[in-house]
Amino acid sequence: MGVRLGHAIYREGMEQDLRRGSWVWAALAVVRRPSLWPTALRQLARSSRPRWWRRPPFLPVPDRAYVRFRLETQYGTHGAPAPRDLVTYLEWCRSERQNTTGARAARR
Repeated sequence: MGVRLGHAIYREGMEQDLRRGSWVWAALAVVRRPSLWPTALRQLARSSRPRWWRRPPFLPVPDRAYVRFRLETQYGTHGAPAPRDLVTYLEWCRSERQNTTGARAARR
């Protein structure tokens, strides 16, 4: 049995598949832009759980509750990340870092 959301009917568990697929497309969008790699790694490190190396899966990944909260506030309950949104966010992070770094250098 499915649930009607907008014009589409979703099976139970399909939401998870859609989100997982969206993350794949979002990651590919970043992989295609090497200039964003340092920014993406920096943001991944900033959003990772403290002492991530001490708990499985032993990867620097953000806390699930944090990711769920961010996705729900951006896309709603059943939303999934749009690849372009991730690229735009990383570009914004990069420009903010450049602005902050430039402002610090100008004050010296």
